[in-house]
Amino acid sequence: MEFNKLKNIAILGSTGSIGTQALDVIRANPQLFKAEVLTAQSNADLLIAQALEFGPEVVVIVDEHKYQQVKEALSNTPIKVKSGEEALTEVVVLPQLDMVLTAVVGFCGLRPTISAIKARKTIALANKETLVVAGDIVTQLAKENGVDILPVDSEHSAIFQCLVGEKLCEIEKIYLTASGGPFRGKNIDFLKTVTHHQALKHPNWSMGAKITIDSASLMNKGLEVIEAKWLFNLNVDQIDVIVHPQSIVHSLVQFNDGSIKAQMGLPDMKLPIQYALTYPSRVNTDFKRFNFLDYPSLTFEPADMNTFRNLAYAFDALQKGGNMACIINAANEVVVAEFLKERIGFLQMSDIIESCMLNVDFVEKPILEDYFQTDRETRAYALDLITNI
Repeated sequence: MEFNKLKNIAILGSTGSIGTQALDVIRANPQLFKAEVLTAQSNADLLIAQALEFGPEVVVIVDEHKYQQVKEALSNTPIKVKSGEEALTEVVVLPQLDMVLTAVVGFCGLRPTISAIKARKTIALANKETLVVAGDIVTQLAKENGVDILPVDSEHSAIFQCLVGEKLCEIEKIYLTASGGPFRGKNIDFLKTVTHHQALKHPNWSMGAKITIDSASLMNKGLEVIEAKWLFNLNVDQIDVIVHPQSIVHSLVQFNDGSIKAQMGLPDMKLPIQYALTYPSRVNTDFKRFNFLDYPSLTFEPADMNTFRNLAYAFDALQKGGNMACIINAANEVVVAEFLKERIGFLQMSDIIESCMLNVDFVEKPILEDYFQTDRETRAYALDLITNI
């Protein structure tokens, strides 16, 4: 692949799992990419080390208490240092940027993604919550500004790769594959007593804590269902989930003639990250290759949505529309944080999400400010429920 110039990239969330792997890709391809903006929530030490290695134009430490530490550490460099959430929306509009990789976790990714789209930056999307919460507004804004949203999640990257050269109108159904997480096949009695330490032991993927817990509860797959609707302009009945414990088939597309395409490979996030950064081309890598003889049996089974209710709730939210997916996302962010602090049990997460769906104000046709109001209201309601448990 040849570039006329380096592709300048902003990585929002450079110290997280996706961010660090994106920097691995950039490190391996210095002739193609320049990390021009790096941001972190609070991991000042790693952000400083990344800045010293990659020499970005600017870094952002969202935690304002860490600003002085980062500022002093980079004082002998030309690197600009900013802090606070508002800074995220400012740095993504820098004129030299070609692409913004949104690798932050949660609702906080919405504002900077919208800011980047308005500035006509290509989006490499790893922050699924942006489309879960406000997919209607974000996709319309991208269309109006001629901006590509390139998926980074392995499942959505797989669908995207299967659709190269195809017509969206010929999709009959997509199948998002799920590993099933650490509790695949377990029943409700078992789940009553599981700890966050058990939930963090994912069998196939190395991810951040929040996404790993979401995977254990199947909420991650539920959020991916909603994200897929907006990425590929699908109806709810065109999306299915199938459990595939080996995590080799990353997702499948079934076309209206009955043909099915699947994208396969070892579970390594660097591949979908690199594909988004280099699209529409592919670049040679030294990534470990998949060997069919190492996996003589690939198995598939239905998702258990009776035991893992979060996946069912996501389909319900997609069917209902409005701000319901925003309610689910906000409630889930709260309960995962509280579960990690051992304040609630594994099954209580779904109980609280369901209560939020039933009791937080439903808005049928929300505008952007409605989503921010819904997020605030849902978090407050969920925390109140937890306080009274």
